[in-house]
Amino acid sequence: MTSLIASKTAPPVAQAAPPKKKTLVRRLIPYGYLSPTVVLIVVLMVVPIVMVISYSFRDNVIVQENSVFVGFANYTKVLTDPDFLAALKNTAVFISVSTVAHLVLGLAFAMMLNTQLLSGVTKAIFRIVYILPWLFTIAVIAVIWRLLFDPSGVVNYVLHTLGLIQQGVNWLGDPGTALWAVTFINIWSGYPFFMISLLAGLQGIPGELYEAAGVDGANWLQRFRHVTLPQLRPVIISMAVLDLIWTSQQFALIWLTTGGGPLNTTEMLSTYTYKQAFSEYEFSTAAAAAAIVLLLTMVLAFFYVRQQRER
Repeated sequence: MTSLIASKTAPPVAQAAPPKKKTLVRRLIPYGYLSPTVVLIVVLMVVPIVMVISYSFRDNVIVQENSVFVGFANYTKVLTDPDFLAALKNTAVFISVSTVAHLVLGLAFAMMLNTQLLSGVTKAIFRIVYILPWLFTIAVIAVIWRLLFDPSGVVNYVLHTLGLIQQGVNWLGDPGTALWAVTFINIWSGYPFFMISLLAGLQGIPGELYEAAGVDGANWLQRFRHVTLPQLRPVIISMAVLDLIWTSQQFALIWLTTGGGPLNTTEMLSTYTYKQAFSEYEFSTAAAAAAIVLLLTMVLAFFYVRQQRER
């Protein structure tokens, strides 16, 4: 009896702890899965960025064997270059007008495709038509609009037929119209992405909110202002910041339509950097310009990440 009571009151035997080596291996397994991606990021992103930044502080890089450290001299040269300042101004106009137009057109077409006044077949047809600009590559878009904007092209023919112009206008070759012409092309080619994103946002708004607003006597404008826009605010802000980043990096469209001309009226930061590197062979200056563009882009990326965290 005494032995039975002792056996019941005896403390349980502690189990052996797992080996430390096995626990360490389990902790390292996730990093093993991530290692290929980390290596690619380091090789394809971190290393080139570090090299470009280092080139921006040196002179005679790449073209000569021995480079010379010059500090911020390349940055001073770039920031005081009239061509760079013109490119900065053109880029600001290009991205601001494009972003606003993308949002307005994308929201307008998205609301039209989300309305209950159109049949399903009509909506399908409009979706195909509106999505067409997004299906073309930048090279195809550039060729199409160069033909349309030619002095003897379709655009001038239509405007002349309507009596709006007396003679053909070289839209991409005139310093007064070239920047607005390439901005229009960028707007035309980029609004479908906004339209699709905003349409998804509209379809995610609960119908009960509109019903409650209707019961309160709100008209369509009040429902749009107090229901639609607040519900779409996170999507609109995210899309706007992303578009600012993407449009600031636009190179192919400008290069294939105007090449930065005429008279630098369509020169962008991307084309300026490219010309400094591969036309002037000023790789140090190009590296400084690229570092400045990287800094501006990181500022926009900071606001985007901050907005995503707030959501």
